[in-house]
Amino acid sequence: MAEHVLIAGGGIIGLSCAFEAARRGKRVTVVEPGRFGGQASGAAAGMLAPYSENTEQPDAFFHLCEYSLRQYPEWVEAVEQGSGDHVEWLRTGSLNVAFHDADVLPMQTRLIWQNRYGANAEIVEGEALHRLEPNVTAKAAAGLYSPTESHVFAPKLVAALFEACRRLGVRLVAHAGAIEQVLHGSASGVALVTATGDRYEGDRLVVCAGAWSGAYEEALGIKMDVHPIRGQICAFEAAAGEVRHMVFSNQAYWVGKCDGTVVCGASEDVAGFDTTVTERGIDRLIRATDRTLPILEGRETVRRWAGLRPATRDGQPLLGVLAGKPDIILAAGHYRNGILLSPGTAKLVGDLLDGTKTGVSIDAFRPERFGASTVAH
Repeated sequence: MAEHVLIAGGGIIGLSCAFEAARRGKRVTVVEPGRFGGQASGAAAGMLAPYSENTEQPDAFFHLCEYSLRQYPEWVEAVEQGSGDHVEWLRTGSLNVAFHDADVLPMQTRLIWQNRYGANAEIVEGEALHRLEPNVTAKAAAGLYSPTESHVFAPKLVAALFEACRRLGVRLVAHAGAIEQVLHGSASGVALVTATGDRYEGDRLVVCAGAWSGAYEEALGIKMDVHPIRGQICAFEAAAGEVRHMVFSNQAYWVGKCDGTVVCGASEDVAGFDTTVTERGIDRLIRATDRTLPILEGRETVRRWAGLRPATRDGQPLLGVLAGKPDIILAAGHYRNGILLSPGTAKLVGDLLDGTKTGVSIDAFRPERFGASTVAH
């Protein structure tokens, strides 16, 4: 009988790992305490921007992001074929805007190393900048144009993954309630027990619990150091082409979607597990919009929302087989890059399940790097 993989968490990472494991012939059960894709995944702007998100150096995290971006063409095709749905993957490229000449020098440094890794980027100024993005402010000194970056519509991607998993026979358990117990290390495999007393069993467990990963510290004996960062986002009504690329400034980003809106994000703050939208957070985004894309100045927001991003102490995910516990794999703490890292993480988890060599080194992301759990066993 095929190995039975139990996945804790039904966000974009959990669904991606379930899809990959099912494609590799495994039986899969996904246990989601609430609603599938109901947290960071569904709230995300859907940016696939490894070059814009990693501006300092080609470290292990950059290589993970770049590796995942390379998986996207085949992966999106498989998800769309498997679900019958379209995820609105738009290869628009990105434009990082500098307002001062002093900000252009770091862009030139960044350009040199990123182009060694396929960015194909260039610095554009004056008329060239405004030909690319006609509605960007005339106060922009220059822009770093990265043509290989792109974005998807996150809610549609989550829905398509859910449907693709369902069609592959994945058991998808929504509203399972909080996880009360994690049982592992016995010959009978692993099990999750929920607050309602329901028990879900498997041969291996993949923890994809996002901002809620800390709940597994005691059971797994490691310090997770995952905490929620509230990301507030808003959307403006906009005609097609008013914002052609993903536009980044040092204050915010803007992404034009197929539903006639431009999404602007993200105002970040620490608020525990509170997803309330605040006037202060949205006002910051509106001020940045007025400065960078004056064509949107004065427009009312048509939607405001917030999601909880799972951040670790060092900003990098927990990814790998747990030391001394070969039946447990962690894939959590992807912070603001969950959408980008979904196919790469899923492929790596699939390799770990199969016991084969991973396509990129994950040594820097070992789950136990923050030490043992401080919770008494």
